[in-house]
Amino acid sequence: MTAETSQTLDRGLRVLKLLADTDHGLTVTELSRRLGVNRTVVYRLLTTLEQHALVRRDAAGRARVGVGVLGLGRQVHPLVREASLPALSALAEDTGATAHLTVADGPDALTVAVVVPARSGRHVPRRTGFREALGDGAAGQAILTGRCKDIDDEDGFVLTRAEPQSGTAGAAAPLPGECGIEGSVGVVMLRDAVPPGVGPRVVRAAQEVAAALR
Repeated sequence: MTAETSQTLDRGLRVLKLLADTDHGLTVTELSRRLGVNRTVVYRLLTTLEQHALVRRDAAGRARVGVGVLGLGRQVHPLVREASLPALSALAEDTGATAHLTVADGPDALTVAVVVPARSGRHVPRRTGFREALGDGAAGQAILTGRCKDIDDEDGFVLTRAEPQSGTAGAAAPLPGECGIEGSVGVVMLRDAVPPGVGPRVVRAAQEVAAALR
């Protein structure tokens, strides 16, 4: 038996997803065409979403995601962090390195969960809330790699060697796309280079985190 659902709620969520996927907003006509419904339905959906600050319309009438989604987003990170901790803890202990979950936040890579290995006396003190440009470290580079359509042709992970100013090497793998979160799982360690076997282990951890988030 097919589960009973709300058609109006489904359409409203589809509107938000469509708007989230565009930088320039969409008109009522464009939304009507993409949703396959008439303009009156779209007007009602947008008006309702605007009342909750989830959508805003500019002077030209183009709809965009509203600031109300920020309040919802702040509640997502704790849930994501909690779901990822078992896989990150196992990864940290297996590699003896600081394990982390990082998500894309605009042009930045934002660390939302960190686990340090209990059996290691020396580890990298990465912190939750750490932010860097997507292209700067293994975590952000893995997220960018995950955006590529030909990722299956790659090893599935990114490695970075230690630089003089940091002294740390890293490995990260993108979260599988089906989990619905653009992010990566990785480790950072006080070594010149990442040892063999760590890359595939990070890939497995990313799969475990994705499974926990589904």
